[in-house]
Amino acid sequence: MSRSGIADLPLHYGRCPHWLFPRMVKLSKAISEAIILEFGRNEFLRRLADPYFFQSLSCVVGFDWHSSGTTTTLTGALKEALNAEELGIAVCGGKGKASKETLSEIEKVAEKFPLSTDKVEHLQYTSKIVAKVDTSAIQSGYQLYHHALFVDEQGRWTIIQQGLNPDNRYARRYHWYHGKVENFVVEPHSAIVSDKVEKYVLNLTSKISLETQETIVDIARENPRKVAKMWQEILDRSNVTLLDWVEPGFKKFNLKHLCMPRNIDWKIARRLYETQPRDFEEVLMTENVGPKMIRALTLISNLIYGTEVDWKDPVKYSFAVGGKDGVPFPVDRETYDRSITVLKTAIENAKMEKDEQIRALRRIGIF
Repeated sequence: MSRSGIADLPLHYGRCPHWLFPRMVKLSKAISEAIILEFGRNEFLRRLADPYFFQSLSCVVGFDWHSSGTTTTLTGALKEALNAEELGIAVCGGKGKASKETLSEIEKVAEKFPLSTDKVEHLQYTSKIVAKVDTSAIQSGYQLYHHALFVDEQGRWTIIQQGLNPDNRYARRYHWYHGKVENFVVEPHSAIVSDKVEKYVLNLTSKISLETQETIVDIARENPRKVAKMWQEILDRSNVTLLDWVEPGFKKFNLKHLCMPRNIDWKIARRLYETQPRDFEEVLMTENVGPKMIRALTLISNLIYGTEVDWKDPVKYSFAVGGKDGVPFPVDRETYDRSITVLKTAIENAKMEKDEQIRALRRIGIF
């Protein structure tokens, strides 16, 4: 049986204290190594894709119990810890500018493990399509600012990315796991974690929206002149700026992320026509196709052809307790350092007497 709760993820300002982050690196390394030794790399990746585990790990190493910083700071600590060790797992990307380095860092990881050219290209493609899905195929008003890829020496991966809603200053975290994804554009997430369910979200990854996906592909393959004619028909039918024609309730909500795009870049439509995408995934991956173009194609599909669109928020929840800001209690530095020492000693001994030491780890509550 799975449990669910609510996670408030407000944006907390400031930096992780200088005394805390090095300790987070050491403790997260010890815990990661313990899990990898006992259960293997793939299980560690699977656990990172579980929002309950990720939130709990953040709390164990002493960061905020409910802040958006749990994602960025814990990921940063894991990146420093795992990339410095020979555990067979590396972390690429991160927050802000670091997220843009993901593709080049994948190439550096390939030299370390090593990974074949095919696996490198697949990982780079995966990084790009995952970002595209969470910005364009799912439109909830959250703008991505964090993207981290965890990969092992066999090319198995987990991706954790986070978006910020500029209006309410809350964050939303997206978890992806290679073992869960059968299709990048059909309900691919392990979980989506947020403070609340948004009233309306354009969710083209839902199975309810599959017919719309197919129709979008058909429209994208049409001559841009025909598409422009259909778009003009929509403009002639409505003067509202929100999706008021889909459901009357839309207008009373300030849904900027679902506003009807008033201007279409027909050069992008021409590129789609020239590319002739085979499926919705290829539409998303076409150069310069972003949220506005996807929204426009969705409206044409819905209003001209009557296809169904899923407006239900696909978010899931998690919750935990914590740490850095003194909630529910301040970090005890002495106990923290002692925990690192105990775990480090346990791991070193585990390498020599694994079976016996794993029982010791269980006694101190790691497993």
